Amino acid sequence: MIVVDVEDPDQPEVRRMLAAGEANSAALYPAESNHHLPLDALRVDGVFFHVARDAGGRAVGTGAIVLKGGWAEVKRMWTDPTARGRGVAAQVLLALEAAARTRGVEVLRLETGVRSDAALALYRRAGFVEIDAFEGYAPDPLSVFMEKRVG
Repeated sequence: MIVVDVEDPDQPEVRRMLAAGEANSAALYPAESNHHLPLDALRVDGVFFHVARDAGGRAVGTGAIVLKGGWAEVKRMWTDPTARGRGVAAQVLLALEAAARTRGVEVLRLETGVRSDAALALYRRAGFVEIDAFEGYAPDPLSVFMEKRVG
C-alpha cells in the first residue's frame, strides 16, 4: 500500500531521495540540461511537494507541482530504486494531477530528459504529449517537454 500526501521536503530521508535524483540526472546529462528545483524553492507558496510512503512509513517517491497561473509544472519526480515497478510514480503523478485540479489548474507541463526512458513511458501512459519548450526553458536536444490537460 502506498500513501501520497503533501509534506515538507526538508526531512532527512526525503533530502536523500532528492540527492539521489540529482545524482542520477548528473550521470545522464550535463549540468546545463538539469533543471532541479533546490530544496528552498520546494518550500515556498505555490509549490506543493508530495511524498509517497509505503506501508511501513518509508518515503519511496516524490513529486511536486509549481503553480504558474492557469498551468502548473511537475517537478522533482523520483522513485526510490528499491520501490520501482510497484506503481509508485504513477500514484504520485495521480496525486499531483488531483492537487492541480483542486487549485484550478488547466494544464500540467514538465521537462524530462531524452534518456529517461521510464519517466517518458510513465508520462506518455498518463496522457502527456510532447510540446515545444515552455516558459523558463530554452530548446535543448537533451530535453523533452510535455503537457497534459487536467482541468
